[in-house]
Amino acid sequence: MSSRFLARTTSTAAVLAAASAAVSLLNSRSMPRLRTPELDVTERVVVCIPARNEAATLPLLIEDLTRQRSCTNVHIIVLDDDSSDGTGAAAREAAGGDPRIRVVTSDAAPPTGWTGKAAACAELARLAAEDDVQASMIVFVDADVRLAPDALAAAARMLRRRGSALLCPWPEQRAGSVAERLVQPLLAWSWMSTLPVSVANSTLLPSMAVACGQFMAFDTAAYRAVGGHECVAASATEDLDLARALRRRGFYTAVASGAGFVSCRMYDGAAELRSGYSRWLWSEFGGPIGSAVAGLALATIYVVPPIAALTASGSTRRLGGAAYLAGAVSRMAVRQRESGSRFGREDVVDAALHPLSILAFVGLVAESHLRRQRGSLSWKSRPMPAPQR
Repeated sequence: MSSRFLARTTSTAAVLAAASAAVSLLNSRSMPRLRTPELDVTERVVVCIPARNEAATLPLLIEDLTRQRSCTNVHIIVLDDDSSDGTGAAAREAAGGDPRIRVVTSDAAPPTGWTGKAAACAELARLAAEDDVQASMIVFVDADVRLAPDALAAAARMLRRRGSALLCPWPEQRAGSVAERLVQPLLAWSWMSTLPVSVANSTLLPSMAVACGQFMAFDTAAYRAVGGHECVAASATEDLDLARALRRRGFYTAVASGAGFVSCRMYDGAAELRSGYSRWLWSEFGGPIGSAVAGLALATIYVVPPIAALTASGSTRRLGGAAYLAGAVSRMAVRQRESGSRFGREDVVDAALHPLSILAFVGLVAESHLRRQRGSLSWKSRPMPAPQR
């Protein structure tokens, strides 16, 4: 790499990294967040939980749901999706005969062309439409999510106050292993560092939609108007595609910080993280060419600057240091908003290792494309459906 090329690249990276840090800081201050409701939510709310091999985590969520406050008319449906670890039995034991909780076991494979999660959610929506549990609000929650006592009511209040068809309270993403700490924070960082949330929440542009399938609160009528999960049956990113489908039909969607109310440890260890991300990252940037361009851009903005700071001299070295610092600031600002707390020592270390996080992410994108090409994409022992061409 010539010194002139490195200087130009570093200069460009510094500008883009600074812009990203500015957007992150803006979102850390202005992003809407759940708040404890002052009044009870009295409308009918049905909570749907798709669960496949979640015997260890599902009872904790059920316990959280039984302790919800300020939501007086709640019905909970758990779908044991052909589990092999006793998920259904664990759910029934955790429910303890609570009449608000219904546990249904299904041993049916997903229909051809459907992902397992989309099929499970569609079945849950069908159960929720039965006369005895009809609701004006339908909430999908993943089994590994944890909820504070006011989480459900806070989400319901914000959904109605904003007049949105979909509200996604972004959960605090918890990480245990080194691999999780490197990669998992990028889930929020990827959009909080590039997209002003206040603008994204106020437009109908599908390209500016943000969604998280871990916790999705829908106005039931709007959800059914777009066809529910049937309209995203084969999608590897059904949450985001549902938000886009709503926007195309003229319905607003919104994302908010769930800090203090919602949290989730999405993956447990490096192997599960690799499997989880590889099943969908191939679709993130519109194809192999888009992924290559995105990977090159990310490496240019966040990996080249620390190299320049260590190997170059003069203004190039200073710009490299400034760009590296901007990347760390961006990462810390997003983490502060996501967790709702002050920076811990681990957060500072993770932010300092942001260039390594970017390299790990680019590697996961490449692996996802490779596995797709080989036809080996799967999740929870089920093959992912072949993408429609």
